[in-house]
Amino acid sequence: MKKVFATPQDAEAAFYEALERADLDAMMDVWSVDDEILCVHPGGPRLAGYDQIRASWAGMFRSGQSLRMRVLQPVTSQSGMIAIHNVYELITVSGETRARQPVIATNIYARTSDGWRMIVHHASPAPPLPERPAEAPKIFH
Repeated sequence: MKKVFATPQDAEAAFYEALERADLDAMMDVWSVDDEILCVHPGGPRLAGYDQIRASWAGMFRSGQSLRMRVLQPVTSQSGMIAIHNVYELITVSGETRARQPVIATNIYARTSDGWRMIVHHASPAPPLPERPAEAPKIFH
């Protein structure tokens, strides 16, 4: 039985912990089992559906590289059923002293009958981090 995440923040924390531990079962506990889920790794193709996404994480974790993740400058938005998190990821590979090029990731979570689950992870290479966090855009109606 999959773990229940009471908040999107709980699901996000579990996602990054699973990524650092290269724990495929814990990683897939975060994801919805819906066929409409999507994942894009930096420089990679769009992966759709549970099976493709599981296979991609399994391949990454088999590489044996240990990752340390720092998640910075989160910008979040949440409604009743959907939460959107946009973050900078600073990734350091074991044996390296400096983080690689920053990545901007958008993680989208849906509230399901089994708690909050990831439905989209889209990560892209980013320019260097800005010195100060950008202000969240203001929407005028």
